Amino acid sequence: MTEKSQEKQRQRAPSKRSLATRERIFDAAEQLFAERGFEGASIRDIAKAADVQGALVNHHGGSKEVLFATVVARRADELARIRQEALALAKAAGPLTLRQILTCFIAPFIDKTLNGGATWSAYGRLIAHVSSDIRWQHIAQRCFDPTVKVFLTEISAVLPESSQQKISTHFVFMVSAMLALCTSRWRIAGLAEAETAEDLTEELLAFCEAGFKS
Repeated sequence: MTEKSQEKQRQRAPSKRSLATRERIFDAAEQLFAERGFEGASIRDIAKAADVQGALVNHHGGSKEVLFATVVARRADELARIRQEALALAKAAGPLTLRQILTCFIAPFIDKTLNGGATWSAYGRLIAHVSSDIRWQHIAQRCFDPTVKVFLTEISAVLPESSQQKISTHFVFMVSAMLALCTSRWRIAGLAEAETAEDLTEELLAFCEAGFKS
């Protein structure tokens, strides 16, 4: 590589400061989109939360719609990897059961959103917004459906008498229940008159498994 080419590459590569600013903007957008939804979070609010000028939000994130899609996508690959690694390990140990398949999909999400800190907690609430609004169907299809289809194939293999329509329906029900557990533990605790809801992952898995088998 020539000295001139190296200089051009250095000019194109973002600095550490620029990358840190970008992540701070994305973290702020994630928190505000999760708390207020798409309409409730303005570029001005995001800039204030990230402690940057509004022009920098546009520079790093583009329009609000593009920023929203980028924030959803940036953790999707990690989540997909963890889920598929769990599935591969389960398959390597022997024939899969329905409970094992559902665990490989649900448990990584529950663990990340409940134990992964404030950013993953916000991400869980953000995904609830995406899943409940048809406007974001294209984001869900791009970020999550490739992994979902892998799991649907495995579920179909252990439930050969169930139609694809029924399996897909119960899968959506399962995702809704999973998101409710991540975002509404306060509601469960309130109804149970307890300070905090205990770990309910096993109860969720039993509930979802029974639904698929019904």
